[in-house]
Amino acid sequence: MYACRCRQVISLSGYRARVLTVTTVNVNGLRAAAKKGFVEWLAGTSADALCLQEVRAEPQQLPEEVRAPEGWYVTHAPAAAKGRAGVSLYSRREPDRVQVGFGSAEFDGSGRYVEADLPGVTVASLYLPSGEVGTERQDEKIRFMDEFLPYLKGLRERAAADGREVVVCGDWNIAHQPADLKNWRANQKNSGFLPEEREWLGRVLDAADGGFVDVVRALHPEVEGPYSWWSYRGRAFDNDSGWRIDLIAATAGIAGRAVKGIVERAASHEQRWSDHAPVTVVFAS
Repeated sequence: MYACRCRQVISLSGYRARVLTVTTVNVNGLRAAAKKGFVEWLAGTSADALCLQEVRAEPQQLPEEVRAPEGWYVTHAPAAAKGRAGVSLYSRREPDRVQVGFGSAEFDGSGRYVEADLPGVTVASLYLPSGEVGTERQDEKIRFMDEFLPYLKGLRERAAADGREVVVCGDWNIAHQPADLKNWRANQKNSGFLPEEREWLGRVLDAADGGFVDVVRALHPEVEGPYSWWSYRGRAFDNDSGWRIDLIAATAGIAGRAVKGIVERAASHEQRWSDHAPVTVVFAS
């Protein structure tokens, strides 16, 4: 874990008590993204908390403007395997508590989970394994899911006992319903849209089980997408042939206060700095 207490350059009066804006994005390699527009995007974002996935770098390998940008408190949680995975969490206010991993002997060093306590809410950055049918990667994904769901339930219960809410942001690498990917019929036997994966995510989003709400879907119940990932191959981005796998999942109390949920889709293929787009949710008091 790398934590930076970066110099503040913004007012924290009331910590924007009436609004909390949270953004998540898989950067597909933060060093590469920094050269293609992420730095400029970061300078202009209004997010109070920012969750990154697939950072794929040790903190000392990152340029200063993304490792420890002014105006942010940052925790980087790289993977033990060099050049893989890695999650980061940026917040405008210094967290009261930071935790890397979720108590898993197998996965806590894999750069896939970090959470931080902010006033009244725990925000987490998640990078769930992508998987590949018929390989060890899929077996790894299933093991992660089997361990992570009980942790999510416990996190929700502990937060409720403390009068807190929870927001888990990240690349979940699962499209839950046909409306969450363009070519769902052709992907029914592919990782990311397998019946067992979709059933698991359904449990996360079941009020009587995991107890979380897919906030963007709750705000946009009748639409296809909005997609957040498009392959670099072919004309997937231009044709909007994507997947909605970057989710902001929240406990019911704060989910009910969501007033805006958007995908910050680039204006053109050339302006993309990742194969994913940032997903942003605004919560009101």
